[in-house]
Amino acid sequence: MNSEPQVSTVHALTVAVIEDDQLLREEIAIHLGSQGMVVHAVNSASALDDLVARERIDVFLIDLNLPGEGGLSLCSRLRASLPQAGIVICTGRSSLVDRIASYKQGGADAFLAKPVSPDELVLVLESLGRRLNKSASDDAWSLSLRDRSLEAPRGGPKLALTSREKTLLVGLMQATNHTLASGVLCDLFSEGDSQQSISKHSLEELVARLRKKFKVVQPEGAEPAIKSVWGVGYQLCIRIHFVH
Repeated sequence: MNSEPQVSTVHALTVAVIEDDQLLREEIAIHLGSQGMVVHAVNSASALDDLVARERIDVFLIDLNLPGEGGLSLCSRLRASLPQAGIVICTGRSSLVDRIASYKQGGADAFLAKPVSPDELVLVLESLGRRLNKSASDDAWSLSLRDRSLEAPRGGPKLALTSREKTLLVGLMQATNHTLASGVLCDLFSEGDSQQSISKHSLEELVARLRKKFKVVQPEGAEPAIKSVWGVGYQLCIRIHFVH
């Protein structure tokens, strides 16, 4: 994966590398980082689940041969839960059957056979990142993790978020059907030096405060941004995409 650094044409594209080969995983992460991308590298689907609950991911780079849940299953699951995300398969399995399955069953945007040229990998990711930025819907809210703010569609009012409100939204945004159990949501706050796991009562208060913020800027009669799912937890009912 050695190559001369190039200037990236995509601003802070965030890539998750899911690769069980530690050496290759580290080489890819270093190379993509040298191109100006923000890279999160994990070795399995389960490790990725922990990651996407807390971090914005623009593009997923997935190996088909993973321990536990396989790459194709992960690809399909991500496509269902994050339809706007980019998914690139990068694998040593280069048969036509694997290629067709990756596109048809997994919903991948691109298929790269190992060994892949470092320059080609960067170009594919950058091209996909540009397309994703252009396809952001006008009726979607815009979440900035850097500013911890949420802007209403079509340049509408901007909401200031607390750290916990941001974490809650990111978790719901990247969950299957945008729904998470109350217990899972409480656990989102269990990591980090400044945050601790919260009780279900505290979670209810957090959701109530966030709903009030939405209500101030949403049109009268609009569907609630977050609704309770009886016996489960909460569901995000509006479209939100990440902005840099």
